[in-house]
Parts: sequence; C-alpha cells; structure tokens
Amino acid sequence: MNPIVQKSGLSVVGLLVAGGCALGPAVAAQAAPTPSASTSSSQTQRSAERVLGIDYQAQPNFYYCGPAATRIALSAQGKALSQDEVAKLLGTTEAGTASALDTTRVLNELTGGKYRTTEIRDSVARPDQVERLRRDVLAAVDAGRPVVANIKGTTVDTDGNPHSYEGGHYLTLVGYRDGGDSIRVADPADPTLGEYWMSLPKVANWIAERGYSS
Repeated sequence: MNPIVQKSGLSVVGLLVAGGCALGPAVAAQAAPTPSASTSSSQTQRSAERVLGIDYQAQPNFYYCGPAATRIALSAQGKALSQDEVAKLLGTTEAGTASALDTTRVLNELTGGKYRTTEIRDSVARPDQVERLRRDVLAAVDAGRPVVANIKGTTVDTDGNPHSYEGGHYLTLVGYRDGGDSIRVADPADPTLGEYWMSLPKVANWIAERGYSS
C-alpha cells in the first residue's frame, strides 16, 4: 500500500498528511520530552552556522500554513510569489495542504527539481532519522534551499517558548548552527517571534509521522 496516497479530505493511508494549520501557536504547559541525537559531526562542523536570507510573511488564515511556509522557502531562492499563487499550485483548501509531497512538487516546479520528500514514519524519530535530517538540512541550506517541514504536536524552542500544533502545521527550516545541533525555524503562524532556534532532535520529533521537503 502506498503510504502517501490520500483517500479523502484529511483522511489518508499513511503519514504525510497536513492535518490542518493554525493561525497562531497554542501555548502548552509542558512539552513532551525528546531523546538526544548522537552527533557524528566533526568539531569543525559543529562550530558551523548558516542562516539564509528570507522574506518572512505570516499566514493570513488558519489553513494557509503550507502556502506561507513554501513561499518563505521560495523567497530565499529569488522567487517572488504571493501566498495565493502558491496555494493554487499546492491545491490548498480550507482543509489544508495535503502532504509534503505537494510542497516538494511545487518547490521543484519553481526551482529546478532539486527537492525531495523524506518521511519520518516512526512516532518518535530514531537516531538515524535525526542524523538524516541533520544531513538534509545542512545540504539544503548550504545550497541555498530552505527546507519545508510538515509537523504536528508540541515542543519548546531553545529560549523555552512552547509551540503547539496538535492539528498539524507547515513551517520552514532556514538555517543551522553548531553543525546542525540547532535549527533555525521560520514559523508562519507565529509573527510575534517569526523565527526561533530549536534543537535538532525536537525538530525531528515534531516531523515524526509526517515528512519534509529538502
């Protein structure tokens, strides 16, 4: 059975489904704990940092997180589209954007075909999946391509701010520091912060049971 085939609406066979978007982040009292990832980077790589320049724009409604996150990724690559234009290409409706397959497809249509979709099928990301995400984010950002991630659940950024999207959400990974131990997140549902840092394992566990375009 194809794990990424949509049945109807937001009911799918498999994992890569949006589940919905939020207009603003819900505050949770406590985030679920996440396992630490093993680090295979060299000392030189761990000290590296890169953040891409983007044109941040918040989503205007509860279901435009996919178009907003994809538009942020496109802006770093010199593509100036409106969220409405991106939504039309993604097939976004009030039910949301179907899956990371759609963000990958549209990113490739508009930037030349270098994006691919990766699933994290487990409910908690395994160490090898965390390290795969590290490699993918570093490679994409070093090539000037932000990563669009389909996430769900609750976690806390490096400043202790909680971010909760139990119904599902899309956001953009636009940079890294310490060789990818921390990931820079551009969150279209949180214009108060706009961007924040989050540890790599927490980002991976946010993506768990969904996928990302890198």
